[in-house]
Amino acid sequence: MVQRQYEDGIVPGRLSPGDYVQNFADLHPPLDEHEARVEADRCYFCYDAPCMHACPTSIDIPLFIRQIATGNPLGSAKTIFDQNILGGMCARVCPTETLCEEACVREAAEGKPVQIGRLQRYATDAAMGEGKQFYGRAAPTGKKVAVVGAGPAGLASAHRLAMHGHDVTVYEARPKSGGLNEYGIAAYKTPENFAQAEVDYVTAIGGIAIEHGKTLGRDLSLSGLAEAFDAVFLAMGLGGVNALRAEGEEAEGVENAVDYIANLRQARDMAQLPIGRRVVVIGGGMTAIDAAVQARLLGAEEVTICYRRGREHMNASEWEQDLAASKGVTIRHWLQPKRVIAEGGKVAAIELEYTQLSDGRLTGTGETLTLKADQVFKAIGQTFEPSVLNGSGEAIALEAGRIKVDEEGRTSMPKVWAGGDCIAGGDDLTVSAVAQGRDAAESIHRALMG
Repeated sequence: MVQRQYEDGIVPGRLSPGDYVQNFADLHPPLDEHEARVEADRCYFCYDAPCMHACPTSIDIPLFIRQIATGNPLGSAKTIFDQNILGGMCARVCPTETLCEEACVREAAEGKPVQIGRLQRYATDAAMGEGKQFYGRAAPTGKKVAVVGAGPAGLASAHRLAMHGHDVTVYEARPKSGGLNEYGIAAYKTPENFAQAEVDYVTAIGGIAIEHGKTLGRDLSLSGLAEAFDAVFLAMGLGGVNALRAEGEEAEGVENAVDYIANLRQARDMAQLPIGRRVVVIGGGMTAIDAAVQARLLGAEEVTICYRRGREHMNASEWEQDLAASKGVTIRHWLQPKRVIAEGGKVAAIELEYTQLSDGRLTGTGETLTLKADQVFKAIGQTFEPSVLNGSGEAIALEAGRIKVDEEGRTSMPKVWAGGDCIAGGDDLTVSAVAQGRDAAESIHRALMG
């Protein structure tokens, strides 16, 4: 196979087959038993532990770590799953460096926290590897609940509702379940089809039917679901992608980073994925980091992230920024896209304007920079599309462009709850979506059972 690493344009096969295997191997190899018990012994098992308060799902972290330290990984897994049924995925993708591990007492004292995420993976992998199910269904209640979206919030809600004895039907627009866990997370974080293994583990409780290829607003109406079911939980995530608002962004080679990551996750052969020689990613969040790092892993020679504010303003954590730098990604700050320069309809370069904060507002300085590029990825956030509510927008209140909910996840429409990225005030984290789905399910259960 001829390598095309230094060929201009957007082409596949830039690396050797072995390079792709190595580049997309597990980012954090799992701990073995000895490593896990040694790491668990570092935990102080704090009373009123700050790590617990930093976890959106409130897992009893000191308890699950003590269970690992005493040779009880299955008990540890149950402690985790009691609060977070998607604890296996969260162990892999959670920004623990800004949540539980940042709050760890050892982080404050030594700058080296207990590796809570890797210990959580050790325990949950043990349970899932053995097919150990800790929960059974309660007696059937005769109640039916519709869940729209088979992502983290939808799956967590469905599992908890099924556990209470309700019959759950999940409607998912895509061909596979998992939501962002399946389509939106870097491939090197969840290799070996883990997202689908977790879906199978969650639905093994029974009482959960999933119908794929069903989209709210096209195949389903919210009013119809509310009439046919005793309750509805909306967890459809975000469907829109923000525009660059730059001249020429319709040129061939300008792509949505979210769509590209989804295609990459579904690819059977990484060598067949085309990537540019010089790639520019616009954005400062996790999607920007994932797109940029994977562009490098696919063989792009130069990858540059351009963000309109400073390093300290980026939504991506410092750890993720450092990961990108370690893979050869250049991160440039205080730059915003102004014009995509095309030749023959294809991206040739991108012109950016330097920015600054003036009286608290971001403004352009008028000075510009031009970077050569044959591929530009937009990673500047997603938006909720209220049109999917299918005419029910007047019945469901929105806030900041997303669905408004109360502290239990109730919307303004009777019988309808919502959670995950589609609700106002969310932080777009898998672990937060799980917490919202779990808590909404408990609220639905209380409402259905009086």
